[in-house]
Amino acid sequence: MTTDLWMLLAAAGLQWALIMATALPQILANGMGWASGNRDETPEPSGWVARCKRCSANMLENLPIFTALVLVAQASGTADSLTANGAILFVVARVVHAALYVGGVTYLRTAAWAVSIAGWGLIVAGIVS
Repeated sequence: MTTDLWMLLAAAGLQWALIMATALPQILANGMGWASGNRDETPEPSGWVARCKRCSANMLENLPIFTALVLVAQASGTADSLTANGAILFVVARVVHAALYVGGVTYLRTAAWAVSIAGWGLIVAGIVS
């Protein structure tokens, strides 16, 4: 398996971690009856759980693009060290982004997001070169 695909797997793992970090505190706060029900009246989480929920939503916006780029690189046979480095950059930056987002750190969080987008750029550069 290529580095690009390993990073895709890692990105999926990060998304899963963000989902669980959002869900588990809500289950603990609202109970299993709430969790197994329709959750029509769900109180909005606050603090770090709310930030984690927004971080997860942000990752859901970025993950399909990353997935498409990695799969295009794989299918076209253009996956190389440049695409691998782009994939690594994306995942590492997203882990940093998640930590900063959940921790409530502004500005640096946005910088980490921008670095993750630069990872996309490296993958695209590898595909078109």
